[in-house]
Amino acid sequence: MSLTRRQVTGAAIAAVPLGVAAAGSAHGAKNATRTLCIAGDSTAAQKYLSAAPETGWGMALPFFLHKDRPVANHAVNGRSSKSFVDEGRLDALLRVIRPGDVLLIQFGHNDQKISDPARYTEPWSTYQEHLRMYVDGARARGARPVLVTPVERRRFDAGGKALPSHGEYPAAMRALAAEEGVALLDVQALSLALWQELGAEGTKAYFNWTESEQDNTHFNPPGAIAVARTVARELVRARVLAPRDVRRLEDEIPESWITWPSDVEN
Repeated sequence: MSLTRRQVTGAAIAAVPLGVAAAGSAHGAKNATRTLCIAGDSTAAQKYLSAAPETGWGMALPFFLHKDRPVANHAVNGRSSKSFVDEGRLDALLRVIRPGDVLLIQFGHNDQKISDPARYTEPWSTYQEHLRMYVDGARARGARPVLVTPVERRRFDAGGKALPSHGEYPAAMRALAAEEGVALLDVQALSLALWQELGAEGTKAYFNWTESEQDNTHFNPPGAIAVARTVARELVRARVLAPRDVRRLEDEIPESWITWPSDVEN
């Protein structure tokens, strides 16, 4: 897929959730705010009305951050670390990122699609090579890259054990984080543990299971909120954010806080 510059710029703008675009413009004098930008796939992305109740965890992350830590969600459905770059989306993101910002980088779901050369990457070579583009691009602009292992799917064996589904991609990301000295949020391991705690039946309430669909990859509001809470906690643990930057980590977040704006074209 090849996008014009106008399409790429429009997609980057559309990726910012409602209420965040204005906050992001506060990059003005002396960068008074510090924005958390998300580069990722459908598990993190902003969803629109036609997709409801499907919810990306990036939609819920602002609930756990103070207002001077806005979120700019550039994640887009179906993208891998490679296709996000090839479509010009990383370039579009890097044009608007500012010194002091944080770039959360979560890919892996679509990098696994070996039958699709537009998206496939190999864990220990091309996957790491593409992730380095995000890391280097953020650092070159004075922003802080943060690698986020891909959140786990809902997958259980016959005995009720939660199963990992991302092969060697999380291990490759962990190794790259150690090699490059990049903060790592191990959401893959933490989400797998959470799904195990909830069990095969309990996790259905966190994924996009409806009367017409049984989706074991994408979240509904409770699932997105749970993963966003994990991300916020990990940001503090990894000292990317200070405790004063986060809020509501122990609070119940109403599902009604999740809203889906009218559809836009990606």
